[in-house]
Amino acid sequence: MRTGSMWPTPPGALHVRPLPREATASYLTRLAGAYHLSAAQLLDGLRITATGTPTGPPAADIHLSNEAARRLSGFTRIPPAHLARALARRPPPAAIGTARAAIARWQPVQPAMQPLPACTACTAHRAPHKAVPAWIHPVPALPRALICTCHQQASSDPRQRTPLDIRSAPELTHARRTARRPPTAASLSWASTITTRWYDHHQHLHQRWHTRLRRLRAANPHLASGPASPALTCRDLITYPETLTLAAALDRLPPYPLTRAQQTTFLHDLAGRLRLPRLAPADHDLLWQRLATR
Repeated sequence: MRTGSMWPTPPGALHVRPLPREATASYLTRLAGAYHLSAAQLLDGLRITATGTPTGPPAADIHLSNEAARRLSGFTRIPPAHLARALARRPPPAAIGTARAAIARWQPVQPAMQPLPACTACTAHRAPHKAVPAWIHPVPALPRALICTCHQQASSDPRQRTPLDIRSAPELTHARRTARRPPTAASLSWASTITTRWYDHHQHLHQRWHTRLRRLRAANPHLASGPASPALTCRDLITYPETLTLAAALDRLPPYPLTRAQQTTFLHDLAGRLRLPRLAPADHDLLWQRLATR
């Protein structure tokens, strides 16, 4: 480890803990910020050779070789296994994963895979100074949204630079708390696609979702100055409870085609679970396609 005036305090003296599923680039940025350094300066101080363009989270992440991860672990005083469990692990490029040297590579992340802004209260709890924004990956088995039930903050799009106050939409917190049994990946994919289509075409739950969006916008004035429409950046969050409900219903479908009477019974039951008086999808509705797929 290099020593000298570049370290405001002894290396490793500030205990900056990663959040669960935090992007590695996010954690490095927060860790470096605790020492008033950039991520590049921190890596240089750890004698880790970095390549690529360090654009930072959420647009880019960084992959560490095993030796680089070991040096980061030694500096932070966090056991390697604990650090590996906390940070989001994505398969590194072959040149990184098999390297014996302490190297790192910045890699761009596709928008659909980018991490989301973490709850500011949770971040502050794990920082020894004024918290730097953190970026974490949502739970894979749930709709693409982060919901902190403790502090009632949420996010669903990387273009939202800060999480949203969701106290005006308690149904979001309730849905996250009761999601103890994640749906299967197939049902979640179908449900997300179906509710997105309903949302975009103002079908079935439009009035409820519009009211939810209006409440979120009123509680979060900064949404108006964002780079994209709140109707788009908040879509996955707004449809979150209904997507989970639909996914759970799809998981209960039998592995054979339903008769017409069974389809009617399913739609009646689903309407009740969605708190709708009735559910009558049009012929082109994707829900019919799912009911006919086996």
